[in-house]
Amino acid sequence: MPLPGPAPTILAGLLAPLLATVPLTPARADAPAPAPVHGSAYMGMGVLAHDGQSGTPKSSDATQTEGVDVSGHQGDVAWPTLLGSGVKWAYTKATEGTSYKNPSFTQQYNGSHDAGMIRGAYHFATPDSSSGAAQANYFVDHGGGWSRDGRTLPGALDIEWNPYGAACYGKSKSAMVSWITDFLHTYKTRTGRNAVIYTATSWWTDCTGNYSGFAASNPLWIARYASEVGTLPAGWSYYTAWQYTSSGPTVGDHDKFNGTLDRVVALAKG
Repeated sequence: MPLPGPAPTILAGLLAPLLATVPLTPARADAPAPAPVHGSAYMGMGVLAHDGQSGTPKSSDATQTEGVDVSGHQGDVAWPTLLGSGVKWAYTKATEGTSYKNPSFTQQYNGSHDAGMIRGAYHFATPDSSSGAAQANYFVDHGGGWSRDGRTLPGALDIEWNPYGAACYGKSKSAMVSWITDFLHTYKTRTGRNAVIYTATSWWTDCTGNYSGFAASNPLWIARYASEVGTLPAGWSYYTAWQYTSSGPTVGDHDKFNGTLDRVVALAKG
């Protein structure tokens, strides 16, 4: 004769709390990280992933002037603190593609100016989403313009690794050069200034074939997180600015302008 025991409903009630603590599907240690959201890219994002993690220049050079670059990731920036630490110029991300504008742009762009810095705006390029002309026009229309006030730097084209897909945005080397040409020509037509080109030598070599044709007109802002700038892209014999770290004080991305403050002013004046 079977021994009496709890009814099935009672057993279910006793087991339910235990079963609830057991994951039905164990988490995978190798699960891929979520894909970046469009608009989340920032200057140097690809450098961190592909070309080094940090950098400190070998020595302090009196002929170089400290700067920073910021994006929506920083939110409101403590500009007086940065100015007090020796930062004299700043670039703020304005746009990406033809649909994103940095929600912190006004505080960052005007705040750096109000603190006494020389400021500029940059555009994160996504060459696979629209033409160079379309993105240049969007940039100028949403904060990337220029004025001859001695305090506004020409706009910068941030062209680097694609954070959302194929490193070269699915373009051949010649197609990439054509896209960049389209952007630069349109920006010059709209503002009267040649845009600054921000890039890394390794990306430039891989994705443009180390094209040298922009060096005569467009200042180079080189990205390399190391103690030295290293080899520059073809055509440029010197750099105008160097992003040397993503882990600097107050704001992570710090830069050196290759000259004294009066040369920063000269670039602003055009």
